[in-house]
Amino acid sequence: MVNSDLQASITDEEEFLFADEETPVKVDVSEQDTWKILVVDDEEAVHQVTRLALEDFEFDGRTLEFIDAYSGSEAVEAVRENPEIAVMLLDVVMESDHAGLEVVQEIRGELKNHNVRIILRTGQPGQAPEAEVIQKYDINDYKEKTELTSQKFTTLMYASLRSYRDIIALEKNKLGLEHIIDSTADIFGLSNIDHFTEGVLQQLTSLIHIGSSAAYMQTSGLAVCPRGEEMPVLVGVGEFKDLEGKDAKTSLPESAIQDIQRAMESKSNFYEGDRFAGYFSSSYGQDNVLYLTGLRNMSDLDRNLIEVFARNIGIAYENIALHKEIEETQREIVYMLGEAVETRSKETGNHVKRVAEISKYIALQYGMSEEEAEVLRLASPLHDVGKIGIPDAILNKPGKLDAAEWEIMKTHAMLGSEMLKSSKKRILKAGAVIAAEHHEKWDGSGYPFSKSGEDIHIYGRITALADVFDALGNDRCYKKAWPLDKVVNLIKEERGRHFEPRIVDILLENLDDIVDICEKYQDV
Repeated sequence: MVNSDLQASITDEEEFLFADEETPVKVDVSEQDTWKILVVDDEEAVHQVTRLALEDFEFDGRTLEFIDAYSGSEAVEAVRENPEIAVMLLDVVMESDHAGLEVVQEIRGELKNHNVRIILRTGQPGQAPEAEVIQKYDINDYKEKTELTSQKFTTLMYASLRSYRDIIALEKNKLGLEHIIDSTADIFGLSNIDHFTEGVLQQLTSLIHIGSSAAYMQTSGLAVCPRGEEMPVLVGVGEFKDLEGKDAKTSLPESAIQDIQRAMESKSNFYEGDRFAGYFSSSYGQDNVLYLTGLRNMSDLDRNLIEVFARNIGIAYENIALHKEIEETQREIVYMLGEAVETRSKETGNHVKRVAEISKYIALQYGMSEEEAEVLRLASPLHDVGKIGIPDAILNKPGKLDAAEWEIMKTHAMLGSEMLKSSKKRILKAGAVIAAEHHEKWDGSGYPFSKSGEDIHIYGRITALADVFDALGNDRCYKKAWPLDKVVNLIKEERGRHFEPRIVDILLENLDDIVDICEKYQDV
């Protein structure tokens, strides 16, 4: 049975409720999503009237999907199962005089759902005075059922859905910003730039209220993507999320590929229906493409946002490419310097490569982080850089050095350290430590400082074993290569004397892998 206030509303204002009104402007979009509306009332007539009043309602290209609840407990369960409900039309008096208010407390408190817009509707305002309810409860509007004509209902729904849409956009912006902030701590990590881009795309799709589907691609620098040339999807959101790392040409719909090729051929941006394809060139020979779908009512500001965001992603990738080029140049210089020293002493540059790879392998097994182990790998080729200051007669003497010559030879450790220690670059600073300490011994009998145990830097302790292991197993000007079993026996004998026991154990336990490394970089 309809309550008296609602019945009066239907009788007295029937012509308003069912009068023909201006149909909301409909937008042609590719995704026909709906706005979920929860109607909570113990009177079936209220549900029917609500549906009738809003049957032609559409906002932002989406129609309404109604969910019905007839009690407070049903309302809470409906929100629990459908957290994406946009608007709740909630009666106050149901199974109890304050059932609706209790629902508000559970949804905001227990379920932590602060997105759904809650509109209290009451036919008995005396049970829940408006001023008191608005002040004490986290609701978004308060309406008496008698005041809700069809026109006012439509106005209320527009306002509520706009509010909900903007709240969801803010949540997406927050998530996007979290991605960006997380990635900026180490923006120059290869994986983090993709993380950064994903955050930017989430920001973009939420700011312009589109269907949250975007992909960012990069090619090898050709103006047009030819057959056989891959174009990997670097980052995707929405429907493109699972395409990351895949070839866009084989993963995207044909229409999308045509849009992308059109943008690349014209080297410009264009909009087609609900789609956008943007081309952004790089001075480092890379073409960047942003592809968006689900665009709705694009304003000039929205278009500018798309182009600014996409251009800035391109700049970020360009900066990464520059940074990586600088890093690669530094690494190449370090290797070339190490190889130059080895060449001067009539050895091959592969020694420094083997020492580098063995050192990193042991470091990882020791428990060092990937980043720290990589620093060791890049710095260890400099372990003998000080030999550049040793006379050829001593450096390349085929026989055993006499006492005086040996004292001169030992100075290469400090010479190398002095050459590198003034640098502020992490790799060169690590190289200075390695040069100075890779001839120290665990028992304190090494040089130049006679350090012992853990007083010797871990870089020096690891490089010391890698250097000796490789030097013994390969020809030198003063000796022939030792067989593997003889090298292993010596390493075992020097465990706890020359070398840290734990590092020796790691080498012996992983001997096959270490040998594989040596064979990979074997002299020819």
